[in-house]
Amino acid sequence: MQNHFTCGFDLGGTKMLCVILDEKQNVVARKRKKTKGTEGAAAGVARIAELIRETFLENGLPQSELSSIGIGCPGPVDMDNGIVNVAVNLGWKNVPLSAMLEDELNCPVSVLNDVDAGVFGEYCVGAAVGARSVAGIFPGTGIGGGFVYEGKILRGKRSSVMEIGHTKIASSTRTSGTEMTGTLESEASRLAIAAECAKLAYRGEAPALLKSAGTDISQIRSKVLAAAIRDGDKSVERIVRQAAQTVGFAVVNLVHMLCPEVIILGGGLVEAIQEIYLDEVERTAKRNILPCYSDMFEIRMAKLGDDAGAMGAAIWGRQCAPTTTSSDS
Repeated sequence: MQNHFTCGFDLGGTKMLCVILDEKQNVVARKRKKTKGTEGAAAGVARIAELIRETFLENGLPQSELSSIGIGCPGPVDMDNGIVNVAVNLGWKNVPLSAMLEDELNCPVSVLNDVDAGVFGEYCVGAAVGARSVAGIFPGTGIGGGFVYEGKILRGKRSSVMEIGHTKIASSTRTSGTEMTGTLESEASRLAIAAECAKLAYRGEAPALLKSAGTDISQIRSKVLAAAIRDGDKSVERIVRQAAQTVGFAVVNLVHMLCPEVIILGGGLVEAIQEIYLDEVERTAKRNILPCYSDMFEIRMAKLGDDAGAMGAAIWGRQCAPTTTSSDS
């Protein structure tokens, strides 16, 4: 009797992760590589296919038993047609990823937004197992969102949805790549936090951060922020708490509109500063929610870590793959 493996792929802006799941949804292989930025769709698809082949080969697994592939991609995607509408970090626009990768690997390919994939993974095998509806907010360089309702990913007619990072939440003049100011992303992403903390370091108000990362925003990453807080930079902690409070208001908006049973907080920033972050988000949400909704939702930390998107994509890909009959026994 053959095994039937499914492959999940998380195609982030700076890294890509491939995981292989067996029929019981256990991870049996994993491999990661850096992306090469805006290298073009054809070269990007070739690198995805190469990493999938390498993951099977290096772990002694037969690629002939690969039954489906799911790919989580940054930005809006057309899930029905497997098209990446826009992936700014990759320089992609209207890329028919499913068709291109199916030609490379001769296997059914499903495409979904990377945060949708992460939320779906947490819904299926992570922090939200058993919930009816699950929303996710994942702060990083930007802020992504996802929503799963009764096992289905919420989406529009031709595109994924839940671009919560691009919703207006403040009256500030900061932007996040669009003309609209005061978005959740411009106020509370890791990039926004890093920019504010770089100013603190420059002014001498964050000595631990200045020593470890200087004033280079690209070096002020999640673990660096966490270390600066541990080393006594109270001003850095204040900026992080303010950003978490802003995410708390986004939670309030989500509950008032869709009332998800569980809201998942995930991503590297949240993982690095869990206690502070969760405390501020929960406190802000509970203080500002309409009283009738106060006991209808729960905020939880993501459980699957970096594997969430790839695992969610793999499980989604398996569900979407055409059903075939086999004579294997």
